[in-house]
Amino acid sequence: MNTKYIFVTGGVVSGLGKGITAASLGRLLKNRGYKVTIQKFDPYINVDPGTMNPCEHGEVFVTDDGAETDLDLGHYERFIDESLTKNSSITTGRIYSEVIERERKGDYLGKTVQVVPHITNAIKDKVYKFNETDIDIVITEIGGTVGDIESLPFIEAIRQIGLEQNKEDVMFIHVTLLPYIHGSNELKSKPTQHSVRELQSYGIKPDVLVCRSEIEIPDGMKDKIALFCNVRKENVIQNSTVEVLYEVPLMLEKEGLAKVVCEHLNLQNKNPKNEEWENMIEKIKNVPNEKVDIAIVGKYISLEDSYLSIVESLKHGGFANNVHVNIDFVDSELIVDDDKAKEILSKYNGILVPGGFGNRGIEGKINAIKYARENDVPFLGICLGMQMAVVEFARNVLKLDGANSTEFDKRAKDPVIHIMETQKEVKKKGGTMRLGAYPCKIKEGTLAEKIYGTTEISERHRHRFEFNNDYRAKMEEAGMKISGTSPDDTLVEMIEIPANKFFIAVQFHPELKSRPNKPALLFTTFIKCAIIKKS
Repeated sequence: MNTKYIFVTGGVVSGLGKGITAASLGRLLKNRGYKVTIQKFDPYINVDPGTMNPCEHGEVFVTDDGAETDLDLGHYERFIDESLTKNSSITTGRIYSEVIERERKGDYLGKTVQVVPHITNAIKDKVYKFNETDIDIVITEIGGTVGDIESLPFIEAIRQIGLEQNKEDVMFIHVTLLPYIHGSNELKSKPTQHSVRELQSYGIKPDVLVCRSEIEIPDGMKDKIALFCNVRKENVIQNSTVEVLYEVPLMLEKEGLAKVVCEHLNLQNKNPKNEEWENMIEKIKNVPNEKVDIAIVGKYISLEDSYLSIVESLKHGGFANNVHVNIDFVDSELIVDDDKAKEILSKYNGILVPGGFGNRGIEGKINAIKYARENDVPFLGICLGMQMAVVEFARNVLKLDGANSTEFDKRAKDPVIHIMETQKEVKKKGGTMRLGAYPCKIKEGTLAEKIYGTTEISERHRHRFEFNNDYRAKMEEAGMKISGTSPDDTLVEMIEIPANKFFIAVQFHPELKSRPNKPALLFTTFIKCAIIKKS
């Protein structure tokens, strides 16, 4: 079978759910037995999202191969349950930097370098890269909204792909909005018509329209959209708001999206095997009214998408334990002392301190960790959360008042967290940042081994500061357990405090591999212990 290409564009307004639509379609096609991958083209000029402000852009999602990517890749992985790569997240900045680098090296033999063909060829190369793999279907989401000047090179590139490939191997899906006017109690199709006309002006005729609407689209409205947008009526698909995010694939299945796609792409496996996904949704929707309250103590709380994967992983842990998880974002800057920690955090059944960069709100995170440790509140620390757990333990148990991370105090008297620039394993993936999947060896008899059920795991990282081995012996003598390390035992990956029922912190990001049907084990156990704490 030839590789099939599906391109998802958006119109009218942003935030309509192109990413969820692409991810849901990927799940439906995977449930038909096809090998599917998804990629995202983002029009911003940043080379990658790695240095972008989480409060503006949301979380940075990291792949196994160490790519710092857009948060939509998290949705893709959670829906299709496939590990994506750096080729699944492409920005305008990355394309232009690669083209400019080739020009500087003389690869273009002195020719005038232009958007067409050089930029568009570089974009097409990213799509065709999957031809070298066993992928059956490539779904590509084009970021932004049709008509944006930034997206034009991507639109032109996918138009060319539509000409270069067989008609039955390429499909264009356009996601639009049908605004609902409350005063007249009607949906309006004109914005969708204008958006489709704009797309057609660039040489792309959409094969399917996925229309977001607050109410059910009347049959007559579908007739009108089909007529004025030059698509078949059955190819006008309603995208409704559902009770559970992961229900979207089943909603789109019912609306006929996958059926239309299979027919257009001449896919033989038309009958889905959605039973497992249906059972999962049924279980989620029938969770009892019992709930647990979890505090995420962070500093990027102005935008909840900053902790998107953590929020989803907590929900996954709730699904596994048949309980609702109520999540509150707590500004770490508000936890100025022990009294404030008790006042703010005493109502929660579990406390999670996530990752981050920079010294703002750090003391508040340390105060929150101290409260969790001293009051035996289930605690999960992730990345920076682990580093601050080490600092808190050093200050308040070892009585090392000068304990800190050199990220925040380069002249710290007791640098219990520091950069290991000479560590070969760290340098292997570039610079001092550890990015992507790394192995972890778990010590036998620890809580970590009980949770994972094995002594060898692999998890994704995104950090540059490490546990200072000079303090390992002192920490363990005082009651901290080093429960996970790198295979050569030089890097501390996991710590726990056996005196507490659940106090565990990790250098890696377990939330990046959690799936609704395969919850991350640390989150599942964390929620289980939160339920026990509540009772």
